[in-house]
Amino acid sequence: MAATPDTELRVRAQARWVRMPARKARLVLDNVRGRTVPEARTVLAFTPRAAAREIDRILASAVANAESAHGLDGDELVIVGAYADEGPTLKRWRARARGRVNRIRKRTCHITIVVAPVAERPRRDQGRKARAPETTEAPVTETETETNEKPSGAAEKKTARPRKKKQEVAA
Repeated sequence: MAATPDTELRVRAQARWVRMPARKARLVLDNVRGRTVPEARTVLAFTPRAAAREIDRILASAVANAESAHGLDGDELVIVGAYADEGPTLKRWRARARGRVNRIRKRTCHITIVVAPVAERPRRDQGRKARAPETTEAPVTETETETNEKPSGAAEKKTARPRKKKQEVAA
């Protein structure tokens, strides 16, 4: 298979061996993926999770890489890729009762953020189908049209709709 040249300009920043589980970092990364850099910084500033501070540092590094190496404007970038891979796990032991021990796993992760100019911004709702607006009006039947056409002097009556009978379940 021949390799095709990649003409898209993408800049990335990576932090390795970050001392948090990848699962917790992914929760925050899902909130910023596909957003512009100013919008993502605002989201990260108001996210109470500890991973938000680490991700904000990585995002700032990716923007600095784009500005210094490629001369791009930091406010006109969009996050096209953000992912956290698992790193090595530090295994520690904690003493328990009756001479036993429990394993403590101190997990690490590698967080990567990829930014690109706004022209390459992906749609945020790619997996969703566009729905047609639903109508709330019920279809009009022949009996309803006859009852709705009344003389102007007649008193209004409510038309009772027949109820469905409940089916009894045999025990």
